[in-house]
Amino acid sequence: METDTQSHTICEPKTIYSPDRSLSLCVGVDTDTKKVWYSLQKEGTTLIKPSLLALYSHHEENLLYTTQAPEFHESSHDETWEQPWGEQRAIRDHHTELTLTLPSHTIRFRLFNDGFGFRYEITGEGTLEIVREETEFNISTESSAWWIPALGQNHYEHLYKKSELPKMGIAHTPLTIELPHEEGFLSIHEAALYDYGAMNLVPTEKGLTSKITPLSTKIIGQVALPFSTPWRTVIVADRAIDLTTSRIMLNLNEPSKIEDTSWIEPTKFMGIWWGMFLHYFTWGSGPKHGATTANALRYINACKELGIRGLLIEGWNQGWDGDWTQNGDKMNFMLPYPDFDIHTVTSYAKSQGVEIVGHHETSGNMAHYEWQLPEAYDYYRHFGVKYIKTGYVSPRSNGKEFHSSQFGVKHYQKTVELAAERKIMLNIHEPVKGTGIERTWPNLMSREGVMGQEYEGGGAVTPEHATVLPFTRVLAGPLDYTPGLFNLSGTSRKVSSTLAKQLAFYVTLFSPVQMVADLPEHYDANRDAFKFIRDVPVNWESTQPIDGAIGEFFVVARRDRSSDDWYVGGVTDENERTVTFALDFLPEYRNYTATIYRDGDDAHWQGNRESLIIDTQNVSQNSELTLRMAAGGGFAIRFSIDGENPLPY
Repeated sequence: METDTQSHTICEPKTIYSPDRSLSLCVGVDTDTKKVWYSLQKEGTTLIKPSLLALYSHHEENLLYTTQAPEFHESSHDETWEQPWGEQRAIRDHHTELTLTLPSHTIRFRLFNDGFGFRYEITGEGTLEIVREETEFNISTESSAWWIPALGQNHYEHLYKKSELPKMGIAHTPLTIELPHEEGFLSIHEAALYDYGAMNLVPTEKGLTSKITPLSTKIIGQVALPFSTPWRTVIVADRAIDLTTSRIMLNLNEPSKIEDTSWIEPTKFMGIWWGMFLHYFTWGSGPKHGATTANALRYINACKELGIRGLLIEGWNQGWDGDWTQNGDKMNFMLPYPDFDIHTVTSYAKSQGVEIVGHHETSGNMAHYEWQLPEAYDYYRHFGVKYIKTGYVSPRSNGKEFHSSQFGVKHYQKTVELAAERKIMLNIHEPVKGTGIERTWPNLMSREGVMGQEYEGGGAVTPEHATVLPFTRVLAGPLDYTPGLFNLSGTSRKVSSTLAKQLAFYVTLFSPVQMVADLPEHYDANRDAFKFIRDVPVNWESTQPIDGAIGEFFVVARRDRSSDDWYVGGVTDENERTVTFALDFLPEYRNYTATIYRDGDDAHWQGNRESLIIDTQNVSQNSELTLRMAAGGGFAIRFSIDGENPLPY
């Protein structure tokens, strides 16, 4: 196929423009291949060259193949909707839509000011076996990308690499790309992933093409017709920091199917968890068993004393003894160990105003888990538990399927819908990646899907990692990074950050259910620093990124949804850094008290990790702050209104 959009086609190409007319998307059909193609320009510069689209059935038939001119239809849409929780309350959905329709299928494009999405809609009846999808993204091969490997043993739990595009392996999405010649940044991902394998990307001579996670039978899915694939999405930004403001993925998902969302409540929670990694406790039964009645009551008291609303309890149910990662067929989610009295624990938690966060570890055996559902959810609800963390620690589901295959995607969705029926909120570990379905199912509060702090110690996590995540993994939605470690040097786990950076994570890494991961005694020993964790919200009215560069640093401001307070978090890589930024995000005619938690002068991620200075300043919208971040460090700020000295209106 020629790269000129005026190449030989069986119809005149159709071009649509974003609402602000900065982006133009051209769609046509190539005469030689009979394939639909698209291309993208930004203000006259081609960012994506003509890229072919194909979807193959088991007969090697391209379901998108056409020998006739399609019917084009153009429309526009503009509305603002509200999230029950999120990085911002009000989301504007403003786009131009182009549909290319033929008797057997429709390809639907939606073009926003900051990117676009498209999907394939197949008509007909009965079932269809899809063997592969070839969706091209023909960007310059001089581009570079931040990526983690797909279709391996460890899912999403990797450090990101930066590579030239041709040297990249099979990569998960979101895939964040820096275009050459200062042409900007792209992030390729997908939205509304249902009943289909997750999309991965592989380099080609022309750029990138899709590779859908297969089933063990080598096909990518068997679907009921009519059927729509997930949306393929591309965010476009001049600066990397602008990638973080896109809401395309959410806008391409359907509105909430849960009519009454009043029971869905963001929260913070401690856990009988980190002690296992420190080898103070064990998940399995025995003399060091962590999830005992006595230990749970002690943690509940700590939550009450420290002002943390929830408590996660792992290892309470039978099935953990021995190598629990191989115990998927032994886990019993309705049978506590003898030393754990679930009635006493949940009753006492309720009397203290503490929510229990339940836990179901499946060890990747989805079939055994589904065999116990929904009764296992009903069991928890009987005891008043409405938050559940689930886990799928295993290289393969049921010993043979990728977690992100159609098999896994359908399983995770089943758990979300069963949980919603019982007013249960989920935090899924070892998940399939986020694709914005939390808009439709807002009881899906968070996911792991990241190399989180359980990997701290031994050099597995680098200081750079947290400065890459806002531009990559976080674009897929909320993540449970398990922040809040305070004892950074005094245990077997030498953490690759400073204490100030641990506080900053509560602002820089969004999740509506944030863990307070360390042991209660470590918080009790540093109540001054812990005050920030107690104060910081987990649900935001609005978010405004301030500055950042991928793999170097990130600074973001967020406004509390339930007050006029603002918070700012900043993190840096292994390099010491000083940042200066205006406070123009604060409202006019208001004085604020800024409580600043920053690295001490001798702080460093390889020593003096816990060195912290807490300052206060009187500031307003016209103020400016200059803050130093130590190597591997950061800062966290709370801006609270000074009610005693308001400026005149």
